[in-house]
Order: sequence, then structure tokens, then C-alpha cells
Amino acid sequence: MRGYAGKFLEVNLSTGNIKETKFSEEILRQYIGGRGLAVKILWDRLGKRWEQIDPLGPENLLLLLTGPLTGYVPGARLCVSGKSPQSNGIVGSTVGGEFSVELRCAGYDGVIFTGKAEKPVYLFINDSDVELKDASHIWGKDGKETLKILVTEGLKELRKQAPRRGLRREPQAVYIGPAGENKSRLAVVTSKWVHAAGYGGYGAVMGSKNLKAVLVKGSGPLPDVADMESVSALIDKILEINFRSTAFRRWGTGFLGYDVGSRLSSEPVRNWQEEWHDEKSYGADEFEKYWVKRYWGDFGCPTTCLKVAVIKSGAFKGAVTDNPDYENQAYLGANLGIFNAEGNIFLTSLIDDLGLCGIQTGNVLGFAGELYEKGILTKNDLDGIELNWGDVKAFSALVRMIAERRGIGDVLAEGTYRAALKIGEMKNVNVLSYAVTAKGIGIGAHGIRSEEDYPGPESYACSVQGGDHTSVARLPLDHGNSELRIMLYDSGVFCWFNFFEKEAEDLLWPFIEAVTGWKITEDEWFNTTARRILHIQRALLLLGGPDLKWTPKKDDDVPARWYEPLRKGPYKGKTVARRKIEEARKGYYEAVGWDKNGIPKPEELKRLGLDDVNKRMEELRTQT
Repeated sequence: MRGYAGKFLEVNLSTGNIKETKFSEEILRQYIGGRGLAVKILWDRLGKRWEQIDPLGPENLLLLLTGPLTGYVPGARLCVSGKSPQSNGIVGSTVGGEFSVELRCAGYDGVIFTGKAEKPVYLFINDSDVELKDASHIWGKDGKETLKILVTEGLKELRKQAPRRGLRREPQAVYIGPAGENKSRLAVVTSKWVHAAGYGGYGAVMGSKNLKAVLVKGSGPLPDVADMESVSALIDKILEINFRSTAFRRWGTGFLGYDVGSRLSSEPVRNWQEEWHDEKSYGADEFEKYWVKRYWGDFGCPTTCLKVAVIKSGAFKGAVTDNPDYENQAYLGANLGIFNAEGNIFLTSLIDDLGLCGIQTGNVLGFAGELYEKGILTKNDLDGIELNWGDVKAFSALVRMIAERRGIGDVLAEGTYRAALKIGEMKNVNVLSYAVTAKGIGIGAHGIRSEEDYPGPESYACSVQGGDHTSVARLPLDHGNSELRIMLYDSGVFCWFNFFEKEAEDLLWPFIEAVTGWKITEDEWFNTTARRILHIQRALLLLGGPDLKWTPKKDDDVPARWYEPLRKGPYKGKTVARRKIEEARKGYYEAVGWDKNGIPKPEELKRLGLDDVNKRMEELRTQT
């Protein structure tokens, strides 16, 4: 097979056994890699008992997967997956960095973790030398300290194993912070320094397995491709197209913290009570003042949308982080009533250090902030914190409580939806109307009330990844932002940001053929391959369990907050009509092959060779 290393590592953390495993060419062609392959592995191994599998128990799998295009298509990423502690379904959560390239150069397409280690460990991969190492001395360390220790130990081990080889680049790592160790459902799997696979809560899965990190160094080449001359020419074309996009290279998504609110009225402000602001103090020029590195791209990336921001003086001195990107600007800024760059950079840096997701943590912080505003949560509930909008120190104190699972932080660490259920019991009041989530996942920072941003009425309601703004349901199914198209990037596994232009997007089909030798057409992808992945994700999302299950009639919907009219700005008074949601939902069901109850149709599953999935869906059909 071309484009694949051809083997995967399987690590049983309970026994310490490490072995190599392979997948047939048929399976790889049907599921590609990354998100698609994760869906297949999880279905085959856990599908029969999915409702009983605790995402934070030893039976769950943790998957670190690459794809055949990883390292060739500009912008390398890694797909992290398993049963999600947030949705109880599957999320294909991707993260940028060189880890995936090093893994492929070490000779592996991915790593499958099973079981649970007796004590903290990390896995070190140096080509064919693979070893579980004690991580007790790293357990409890924050992100910066963890990475520093891992890189130091990794370089020392490389010199020990090959003393005459000379200076080598440091090995690459993915790891968790204290939040993951404490099994917060908001925890991320971090790459490099402050990149993160945030959606899904897989940092908690690593923590539940006592797995602190994976460190990898590969000295071989990337896997062979079918037509290297064509691959090289296609890379050049993609680079050329992206070099034209000067705005994105200059600002990344960092200019959107002002723009999405002021122009599109679709940014979360004070827990989505509003979606418009005109705070000039939140403009890109204010953030740019703190950038010490303006162009930072991961492996092969021409866009270089990343920046590095540092606070060098004042109350927040020492904070260091990415841009922050738009999602962190929105959720750890405007959503909390914070409209200054310093405060947002500080909170983002803190989130990074603790190993939390900026979107999911920002979502639950906004939820808590509104409950405090309404008098439902009190100063006493919050261990003395006065959680007023705009108070950076107050919100940062609550962040630490969440990471440590201390006091009310233990409840909020469960994520907004589960926290709403628990606080509702505690206070004897229904607070779900303040929870802006979909299928247990905090919604990305792009609203739909103004109808000016890219998500549509069906986007979050029907997505198999819930509130994930990077994987929204869209019609037509081949839309540039549709979930079925995003599956191509997540299974490939590479960065979507280099394919915003239709000209670049169209190059992906010949690129797949040049790398793998497989002539996968656009029609085959949208009508067969992507649908196969989609239906399995949908099936497992509906099976759910053990603590939460989703019912399409009730849960294929937008948050209650979005049925409220916008209160400010040029789109004041606009809201989402229930009729429009119902029509969009019905249209999406029909387009993808789900019945009127949102369950994949038997004839559709049989067409795709998913008879075993159909048998499990028969149980749900009899219940509706």
C-alpha cells in the first residue's frame, strides 16, 4: 500500500504488552485513516457493548492516528479519538504539530492504547524501539514543565542509544496537564507547547489510563507514494494558492475576536446573552502588541496562522500562549465580559498550562457566570469568589478549581451539560436553559441567530460531533463547511485551513490518487465513504451511555438560548424560528439517509455494507 507505513502500535497499559498490528487494504480504502479509521476500530471492538462502556474506564480505547496524506498535504495534524467523555459518542479531534510526521517516520500509522497502567507512565517511541517509562516524576506538572522534562529526557535517551549520531532535533510529544490527570471532561491532549485536541475530552481518557504522554522520534522517510512527481507538483500548487492569502498569514484567526462580534453578531458575549459587541479594545491591533513571534507554522504549512503572545509586565506578567486564536478570544474573553487583550492572553495561558480546552472551559465559565449573575450560584457556592463579568482574577481562580476538581470545580469539570443537571438538583431549579451545548459538548464560538456566520440551522443540531464548530452538518452535503467534507480532512489527516479556496479544495482528489494510487472520486466520497463514517458515528452517538443518551426528537435541536431574540447590535431582535430548525433537520435527515426519527435507514446501511450496524439500529427503531 502506498501512503501508509502499514503498521500500528497497540499498547496494553494494563499488562505492559506492546505489539504491532495491521489493517487490510480494504479497510483502509473504506475508512482512509484518522477519524474514519477511528470510527471503524471503535465500532468493531466496542460497538456490541457501547452503552456499557464508561469513557473514563479501562475498557475505552485511546487512539492516536495519522492518515495517508499526513506530512504530504501541507499542514500536518494528528487525530485523537475514542469514546468521548463529553458526548458518549465518537469525536475525531485533531491537533497540529510534528508528532504525526515523526510517528510516520518511525514506521507507524498510529497508536492504539487499551487498559490502564498501575502507575503514571509515558510511551517513548524511537523508531522500532518502543518502551513504557515511569512518569511519576512528571505527574502533576503543568504543560510547560511537562514538555521541558520530556524533551530533556528524550534527547538524553537519543544520545545514549546513538552517541555518534550527532545533534538531532528534539522528539515530539503529546501530553496532558493536571486537568487530564484529574479526569476533567474538559481536558485536552496537548501537542508541542500549546496546540490542543480539545473537542471530545480525550485528555481525561489519557488521565483515566494513567498515561501522561507519548514521545516519538522517527529517523526514516515518510511512506512511499504512488506518484512522487505528481505529489510534488500538487504541493507546489497548494503552496502557491495559500501564499496569496496575506490577511490570514498576518493575523491568523486572531482578528476575529472583534470582527465576528461587531460585524457578524455571532460571538458569545456573557454566556451568549448577546452576540454583538463594538469593543475597539478587542481589536487585532491590541493583541498584536503582545506578539513576539508573528509567523509560526506547523510541518509543511504555508499559512503560518499561529503567533506567540507574551505579557512582559504588570499583573499578568509571564503569561505566554498562542495568538490567542478566535475561539479562545471569544470564549475566554467576550463570553466572560473580558474585552482587553492582556486579560484574555493571561486566561488562555492558564488554560494551556492546566491542560484544559479553551472552548469547553470558557463555555462552562460563562454558564457559571450567568448563574452567579442570576443569584443561582452564590459566593458561598464558589468558595468566596465573586464571579462578576470582566473579572479576570475571579474567573482564573475558578479555572484552577475546575482543573483540581475542588469544590464547585468538581461539578463544573463535568462540562456544562452535566454540570447543569447536577446544579439543577442542588438548587432545585432547572438551569439547562443557560447551557449552550449540543449533545453534551459546548458549542463553538459561532452563533446562528444573525444568519451571517457560516453555521446554519441544522449545523449543530444534526452534527455527529455535537457542538464541534469544525464539523457542522450542512446542506448541500458537499458544501465547503459540511461535516462530510471535514471528514476528508480529519481522515486524511491534515489541516483544513489550507483549503478554504475552491481552487485548492479541488486538488485533493488528484492528491489522494497521487499518494495512495486509489482513484477516489468526489462522488464516491460524498455518497459512500463519508456516509459510512457518518452513519457509524451517528449510531454510536444514539446508543450513548452509560450516564447520558440522546433522543433525536428532543436533542437534535439548538440550545434554548438561541430561541431568545438578540438583544443588541444591528441584528437586534433576530432569533431562530423553531419551524426553521424543524425544516432544516428534516431536510438533513433525508439528504444523508436517516429516517424521520433521525436513525440511519436500513436500506442505506445495507447499501454501505453496514449490516451489523443495522442490527443495532433495529433496537432503537423499535423504541421510537
